[in-house]
Amino acid sequence: MTNRPVMNISAVERDTGLGKDTLRVWERRYGFPSPARDDHGERVYAAEQVERLRLMKRLIDQGHRPGRLFARSDAELAELCSSRRSPAVASDDPAACLVARTMQLIRRHDLAELRQTLNQAMLRLGLQRFVIEIVAPMNHAVGEAWMNGDFEVFEEHLYTEQIKSLLRQAIGSLPAGSGRPRVLLTTVPDEPHVLGLLMVEVLLTLDGASCISLGTQTPVFDIERAATAHQADIVALSFSGAFPGRQLAGVSSQLRQLLPASIDLWLGGSGVQRLPAPPGVVLVSSLHEAVNALADWRSGRAASN
Repeated sequence: MTNRPVMNISAVERDTGLGKDTLRVWERRYGFPSPARDDHGERVYAAEQVERLRLMKRLIDQGHRPGRLFARSDAELAELCSSRRSPAVASDDPAACLVARTMQLIRRHDLAELRQTLNQAMLRLGLQRFVIEIVAPMNHAVGEAWMNGDFEVFEEHLYTEQIKSLLRQAIGSLPAGSGRPRVLLTTVPDEPHVLGLLMVEVLLTLDGASCISLGTQTPVFDIERAATAHQADIVALSFSGAFPGRQLAGVSSQLRQLLPASIDLWLGGSGVQRLPAPPGVVLVSSLHEAVNALADWRSGRAASN
């Protein structure tokens, strides 16, 4: 039976986590994937090829070299994945080892040990390093495990709730920010993911910013009203990779038009990594970029005074 093309290259990128450039390089170098072309000459991929790409991405994340995977059959790739191996980590990389340990505890459903491990890591590393070095890669690892069928939905939810609880408790223990800028944090409707917001709130608060969090899924017109009411300098929105890409440009453009020019608009999260920067919008696709954007904002204000 002939494979039926079902996904274009953008959809495959979103589905598998493999970038378009990677897919094209593999096509030239290894002859896989081997997409067909649609009526417009664009690459389209069969469901069977997308499934194989998912398996390969999962194994690459576990430490396998891509070049060696192309020679394996689909059955061999599936067998490797079904072994539920922990990601390959170097013994001298404590952060990677902690991520692997956390994944094991989630699979074992050992909630008490999971809580203790995360709390000890936060106390040992400090809040900033814990968020950047542990929570960020752990979010990625858990998301990959769920996408590849290695985690059940309830296991992903269990992890998310533990991190949310831990970060909210940590934020509550920090001195209330009284400095500039004043940052309003939220998400738009259809974006329920809150971890990105909490992580950024931690880092900005530690750096002396005054953060006002509205939680998730705030209507666009209410975001504008809240920003005005709280005299915000910045409105920061978080978008996960699951947020529909076609909606992102439209909602950010709408909000940029509603907000006064004096209020900066930041878009962050994995969902903005492939988005061209709209006019008047700052893209912060990583935690480090968020910290740098804060420094840039302060430098710009200092220069204008």
